[in-house]
Amino acid sequence: MQKIKPKKIHIISIGGSIMHDLAINLKLNGNFITGSDDKIYDPARKNLRIHNILPEKLGYYKNNIKNNLDFVIIGMHTKNNNIELKEAKKLNIPIFSYPEYIKNLSTNKQRIVITGSHGKTTITSIIMHVLKFYKKDFDYLVGAKVNGFNKNVKLSNSPIIIIEGDEYLTSPLDKKPKFLNYDHHIVLISGIEWDHFNVFNTFKKYLKQFKNLVKITPKAGEIIYNENDENIKNILENDIDENINKIPYSELLFINKYGKTLLINKNKKIPIKIFGKHNMQNLAGAQKVLNQLGIENKLFYKAIKTFKLPHQRLEILHDESNKKIFKDFAHSPSKLKSTINAVKNQYKKKLLSIYELHSSSSLNKKFLPAYKNSISESDYSIIYISNKILFERNLDKILNSDIKKFFNVSNFKICRNPNDLLKHISNNKFVDFNFLFMSSGNFDGFSIKEFIKKI
Repeated sequence: MQKIKPKKIHIISIGGSIMHDLAINLKLNGNFITGSDDKIYDPARKNLRIHNILPEKLGYYKNNIKNNLDFVIIGMHTKNNNIELKEAKKLNIPIFSYPEYIKNLSTNKQRIVITGSHGKTTITSIIMHVLKFYKKDFDYLVGAKVNGFNKNVKLSNSPIIIIEGDEYLTSPLDKKPKFLNYDHHIVLISGIEWDHFNVFNTFKKYLKQFKNLVKITPKAGEIIYNENDENIKNILENDIDENINKIPYSELLFINKYGKTLLINKNKKIPIKIFGKHNMQNLAGAQKVLNQLGIENKLFYKAIKTFKLPHQRLEILHDESNKKIFKDFAHSPSKLKSTINAVKNQYKKKLLSIYELHSSSSLNKKFLPAYKNSISESDYSIIYISNKILFERNLDKILNSDIKKFFNVSNFKICRNPNDLLKHISNNKFVDFNFLFMSSGNFDGFSIKEFIKKI
């Protein structure tokens, strides 16, 4: 980064995947960093310790906020009544959310923001992979561990930055979605499906956030969008300046052969390491972004042969001829449907889907009807509902009859603790099934790897 006077920065809620990497990046650039959090888990804990930024003790304390701080950065999990946040306000210390701060550091960069209800992380990681393959200089912010990259955040003097921008609220002080903070030059919208019910309790309110995103696109800017998504198409027909360049994408041509996926380009068959129709759409979207950054299609197809999905994105944990076990960071209805479809089409075998209701939206009875038929392509399903999380979040109990009604399934079981889950998936009737675990949580600490060792 450009040489500027080192800053004294305190980061509230430093333990998150983005926040701890941001802290490390800022320290490596010569700043003085402190931080606090009430929960810090590995790998964040280990990484912060290595860079001597790990708080001496967990929790938030008034005396962490001193008059000599240049500013404070807050994570999205920081509460309004946080004692450190209140003290920073009292002392008139400048306070930034991390999206605001990323934007401030990226004022002189070309900003490419990847948005949508699903596929953001995968599309961002594809772009990162191809740019790195051709040794292009770029910064990035991404929400998961990407193969070939040690950190979730890189900030330097690079001329461009690739940002995974989600629609969740920015911070307790800024109730607009994160993606509205970055002032994009190029934005990709992968698809719009109602999510974050706890914040946007109607689809109309949720859709409005994407309308606002489209409206702030600058003249001569680009909107790259999935042309198969009717919600996006409706927005672009009604809410867009005629001077903005609209670039549609669909999916790359492909075939499945002997359990492998081959892209088709000018009669050439190109083997790749990922599969599923939804990932062919993700590839197509990333390709359009890369075209805008000077990467021609011929170069794209060469680089993509070595791309692997990010951590927990349709990850193969066990790969034997008689059984394959997958883990996917899936929680929205359309993501469940597309992931199940991908595995069923790629591997012609019976499938046991194990899905954990974990997000605030998925555990709300008013949102559950959105899951209708989302897992119906599975041969058998297990729905995991954590009684512990329901209690901690003070949520209504979800009955077995609710699941049957809203998911519209018959061949299913419901598990409410790890022991029950182990018992059901160990049943001999699933010996010839592939397994697909889907969750944004961790099944109350259930170890899929330990289960694999036993089988």
